[in-house]
Amino acid sequence: MKNFHAEKNCPVRNILCRLGDKWSILVLITLHANGTLRFGQIQKAIGDISQRMLTVTLRSLETDGMIERKVYAEIPPRVEYCLTGRGCSLLPHIYGLVEWAQANMESILAGRKGHGTADPAAGIGTTISPKDD
Repeated sequence: MKNFHAEKNCPVRNILCRLGDKWSILVLITLHANGTLRFGQIQKAIGDISQRMLTVTLRSLETDGMIERKVYAEIPPRVEYCLTGRGCSLLPHIYGLVEWAQANMESILAGRKGHGTADPAAGIGTTISPKDD
């Protein structure tokens, strides 16, 4: 039997811990859909993310090599974010999850409602699709 006990190098726990938060996948999808963006543009595109949470999320994604942060020596300084090759390689898997969520959202929400556990989740009715390349 395969198990996923807490181990120092369990890839499932390690990666899901980083990407399973509320914002990481949205940041990756936003950068994929829009290309290189500045901090304020990412925040505006996502809408309900605080400045602090966006900063924390961007740092984590940069640390993991999913995004690249470029600082330009200008006054005022200009900082831009873009996906790396590693971040791009994750996108087909993210979009697979997004497609599954969209296909099953109605029945899941109906089940929650039937059990009295309806979640007023943000983004209901939102459609996310892969960027046209």
